[in-house]
Amino acid sequence: MTDIATAPIVSAPCASGPPVAVLGAGSWGTALAIQFARCARPTRLWGRDRAQLADMARLRRNERYLPSALFPEALQIEPDLAAAVAGARDLLIAVPTHAFRELLTRALPLLGQTTKLAWASKGFELPSGLLPHQVAREVLEPGRSVAVLSGPTFAREVGAGLPTAMTIASTDHAFAASLAKDLSSENFRAYTSSDIGGVEVGGAVKNVLAIGAGLSDGLGLGANTRVALITRGLAEMMRLGVALGARRETFMGLAGLGDLVLTCTDDQSRNRQLGLQIAAGRTAQEALAAIGQVVEGYPAARALHDVAARHRVEMPLSESVYRVLYAGVTPAEAVRELMTRPIRSELE
Repeated sequence: MTDIATAPIVSAPCASGPPVAVLGAGSWGTALAIQFARCARPTRLWGRDRAQLADMARLRRNERYLPSALFPEALQIEPDLAAAVAGARDLLIAVPTHAFRELLTRALPLLGQTTKLAWASKGFELPSGLLPHQVAREVLEPGRSVAVLSGPTFAREVGAGLPTAMTIASTDHAFAASLAKDLSSENFRAYTSSDIGGVEVGGAVKNVLAIGAGLSDGLGLGANTRVALITRGLAEMMRLGVALGARRETFMGLAGLGDLVLTCTDDQSRNRQLGLQIAAGRTAQEALAAIGQVVEGYPAARALHDVAARHRVEMPLSESVYRVLYAGVTPAEAVRELMTRPIRSELE
């Protein structure tokens, strides 16, 4: 895979203000921290690996995840969690969903009374089957403003300053609008929504479907099959989202259809890569080891299987991915099962 060249950046004219703390120094947390700092917002980036953070502070880039994206002056690497959070007006958590509750619990005693919390974690928690906002509801005290960031975004392209759009969802409209303003620049546009659950369902389900797209393309099933998978996958996403209380129209936006198309069709997607490698004959564990980073769709497939069963929502494509990953079904067998299902109305 070739490196993405860094596009010329012209930061929007933004005033400095209270710092934002980004917790999670992987590819996505680093990219979001860079984007905040491009707009001259004082930004602190914290991660678990102190040796990696020391290298990042010395090199002024994340050599492991985003080696071509240099840090703006406003971005500070902070290895101490308490120091990273101290005085921050906004806190953004950008870790995999399995680590979300633990980090949120660690950060809670450090938060100021008016600190607002956002996250960019995607997926259902195992084994609870809760979405991140439901986990936050269990951990946080009532009344704290929260938001979720999601949408069709690859970290490398955000790091390179390429044009990008995403969604920020919160029931606190002023908080969503403030985050959108702080992130937006000439090459980055954030839109707001109040449907936190819908945005989170989109982010969770699309990762599983992207594995399915990789399986399909890896088997050489063609463009017709890929488009059918995306379209029927969107229908599954909507069914589950509505069952969980989300608004149907959310799934026609950036955090639904947009993120689904991106993740299913571009080889930057680790979820798509997992499907491609399994179709080529590797086991799931071999493919995960070869990818070398968290593939969120792998645990999400198990969680989605449980959540769909609990709410009695039929999701045959997602279930097929689960069966390939966890039940020993071959990709070819999964395709055969899908193609021999009973004929039904497209609207069901």
